Amino acid sequence: MADAASQVLLGSGLTVLSQPLMYVKVLVQVGYEPLPPTLGRNIFGRQVYQLPGLFAYAKHIVKVDGRAGLFKGLTPRLCSSAIGTVVHGRVLQRYQEAEQDEPGASKKEPVSSLEQVLKETSREMVARSAATLITHPFHVITLRCMVQFIGRETKYSGTLNAFATIYREEGVLGFFAGLIPRLLGDILSLWLCNMLAYLINTYALENGVSTMTEMKSYSQAVTGFFASILTYPFVLVSNLMAVNNCGLAGGLLPYAPTYSSWLDCWSQLHREGNMSRGNSLFFRKVPAGKRYVWEERRFR
Repeated sequence: MADAASQVLLGSGLTVLSQPLMYVKVLVQVGYEPLPPTLGRNIFGRQVYQLPGLFAYAKHIVKVDGRAGLFKGLTPRLCSSAIGTVVHGRVLQRYQEAEQDEPGASKKEPVSSLEQVLKETSREMVARSAATLITHPFHVITLRCMVQFIGRETKYSGTLNAFATIYREEGVLGFFAGLIPRLLGDILSLWLCNMLAYLINTYALENGVSTMTEMKSYSQAVTGFFASILTYPFVLVSNLMAVNNCGLAGGLLPYAPTYSSWLDCWSQLHREGNMSRGNSLFFRKVPAGKRYVWEERRFR
């Protein structure tokens, strides 16, 4: 119980600290660009036109809404983090209890490292999927609270009010907008990360090196980073579907048409070359072949 409470507190702290970053990221994902490109230097020192980065974008939000404006959508996101942590922990705990209750559990033969990785990854997949499924309504509300910044709306002004609004206008399915690509992205990222780490630790790193344990722990972090990059389009599509055609300016034209499905959203983003939009909040390049439209605060 104490471990669960400490995990919830730690997760809540990280959620609060990362809230401004996620806020800016979501607005960029939607395509909202309130500041025009400026002449700057890229990582190679060459002069290029760049879009405002994280700090310039956050400064603009503070200028419009004050410092508290950076934390819009924090309450439902904290609920999602806390509930998700508890559900994730409970599912894994049930697996451990079921394994201990099996007849002859203490006399089981040792399994291979690959079998162990497959078993642990499968359990983690179920735990994460359960947490995502239960907390997705809070995730949808979080995103919509953030996207209200674009049209200066107050439609989703509180968590309870947002639940009532979504249920009244969209029914139960409205709480799960964007769920499928989010689940697929989480599952693919988990399996890519764990299997790549297993292959590197087993075949690329030789045993007997003094820093072997440390290197293997680093490999998990590196593979997780690459897996998150490869599966980022699922995150983008999920977030766009969560706010699409919900009555907010950020989910309607000119920022987005009404998508018939998440596959339609994916297809259109791919045609426009926007599959990585919002992936980086630093050294943001001006989209090739597009011009900035000041009246719409976006590129087209």
